[in-house]
Amino acid sequence: MSGHLRGGFTTGACAAAAAKAAAMLLLGEETSGKIEIGLPNGERMGIPLVYVRRTETGAEAAVRKEAGDDPDITQGATVIASVAWADGEGVLLAAGEGVGMVTKPGLSVPTGEPAINPVPQRMIRAAIREVTARGIKATLSIPGGREMAAKTFNPRLGIEGGLSILGTSGRVRPFSCPAMRVSLRCSLDVAAACGVVAPVLVPGRIGEKAARRHFRLTTEQVVEVGNEWGFMLDCTAAHSFEALLILGHPGKLAKLAAGHWNTHSAKSDNPVSWVSGLAEKILGRALLHHRTTEGLFASLPAEERQRLGDALAEQVHMKIAERLAGPPKIAAVLVDMQGEWIGGKGDLAPWK
Repeated sequence: MSGHLRGGFTTGACAAAAAKAAAMLLLGEETSGKIEIGLPNGERMGIPLVYVRRTETGAEAAVRKEAGDDPDITQGATVIASVAWADGEGVLLAAGEGVGMVTKPGLSVPTGEPAINPVPQRMIRAAIREVTARGIKATLSIPGGREMAAKTFNPRLGIEGGLSILGTSGRVRPFSCPAMRVSLRCSLDVAAACGVVAPVLVPGRIGEKAARRHFRLTTEQVVEVGNEWGFMLDCTAAHSFEALLILGHPGKLAKLAAGHWNTHSAKSDNPVSWVSGLAEKILGRALLHHRTTEGLFASLPAEERQRLGDALAEQVHMKIAERLAGPPKIAAVLVDMQGEWIGGKGDLAPWK
């Protein structure tokens, strides 16, 4: 089997191609097969059409999203552009079925606007302008987009009703992390724009549930980091946060204490041996027979579990404080898989 991974095209490129094809039919030009659009880097790309047809108010065209070998939730989704003549000379973009609306500040699109990112907006307008200089209203739809969006970061970013139309290059590069990092950073931007001064960074849903259980937090205050701890901690420097709480399971956060800033299993070591070494210093004995940190902590009596948990939280706290080298104030809390408190370090008053 070849090791080459197939690329694809973004939802933004799909929308641009569909909008151009629909505008061509609106102008009386027949088109089928592939439609060619320009990319932000000046290259051209041919994108296959699913259909082009006339409607009661104008014309519409559809493109099927092709993500190649990238594990994209929108793979195979249909992106539809419906166009009609409009007053003036501009291109008005609107959200149809399955395309979200922005409801919170901090994103690259203002509140009250369709969730069509700036680069796709420019691509769609440029594609239409290759066909006509007249005023056009283009409504973008993604059938099933509302259901797909529930599995993305959109709900926590304040994008309601569907997916975002995304893309910075028009092309999808398989298994690349930039798109994930953009979504993660946006969560931090939204928090800051909503007035959050003491965010809580968590690896995922276990951490989020525990954070909301143990502290009084606003919706925007909890920011999911995934495995991108180094990246997200560095992103906090762009904002004037007063305090930062790191909360999660020791299976993830112990990796930070050990100096691994990407906690993905492919990019960091299993932390059990590191935690066992810490246990030897704190408790006077190593705990080498455990395969997981969960099992290691569960094997301890309550008093020892607290001592080791606090010591590990202190190590996490120290490493993060070293990396940030200044404000905000840092606190760290460890929880088990059930969300029970294991240990903590730092002043927790900002979240009480």
